[in-house]
Amino acid sequence: MSDSTKTNTVPEQDVISWPIAFAVSMAGIKRRFSRAMITMAGVVLAIAFLCYMMVNQSIVSSLILIQDPELNILLQKNGVNIYGSGEMDQMTVMLLCLTLVTSLVGILNAMLMAVTERVKEIGTLKCLGATDQFIVRAYFIESTVQGICGAGLGAILGLLVALVASLSIYGSFTFAAFPLMGVLGSLALSLVAGSVLSILAAIIPAYLAAKKQPVEALRVEE
Repeated sequence: MSDSTKTNTVPEQDVISWPIAFAVSMAGIKRRFSRAMITMAGVVLAIAFLCYMMVNQSIVSSLILIQDPELNILLQKNGVNIYGSGEMDQMTVMLLCLTLVTSLVGILNAMLMAVTERVKEIGTLKCLGATDQFIVRAYFIESTVQGICGAGLGAILGLLVALVASLSIYGSFTFAAFPLMGVLGSLALSLVAGSVLSILAAIIPAYLAAKKQPVEALRVEE
């Protein structure tokens, strides 16, 4: 086979690897940076709220165990039941669940819009040899990257807000019995929650993108 023939040959579909899918995903995020930031902002706010509630709960639970008279007065003034277990009430848990579901819907909507905007691009990729699996990979990577970055920023923001709020209310008592493992666990859970939300939200858009027929996609006017 001559060099010119090799050059003009469309590569085998199984050659399109994860690194190439990652590069395509990053290029998509860069081209639509504003939309990516809006999507990420939804994740940041949801995960920040989740992390704040969990970290705050860990701190309050540790403060209850100190059994200091002055601290107990502060806790009671802030509506904490010092004779309880320090666990979240049902309303708080429901509020957290609603926040996460709202974030999930927001990411799903953003990814569906991304599919709609990039129909012609998907058709071009398929004509160049991209498989359905490659399209799914690209959208999964794009959504997961946004989710992990948003979850990381949200977890840090939630931690900082929880610490500032605790210091402003309880002062130095905050670090008297600081629940380090509880805080680290809250951060880890927040990161996992943000990543899982983003992956779940990418399933339907990735499937729809992969099922686009090249001929029909290329007919779409942008």
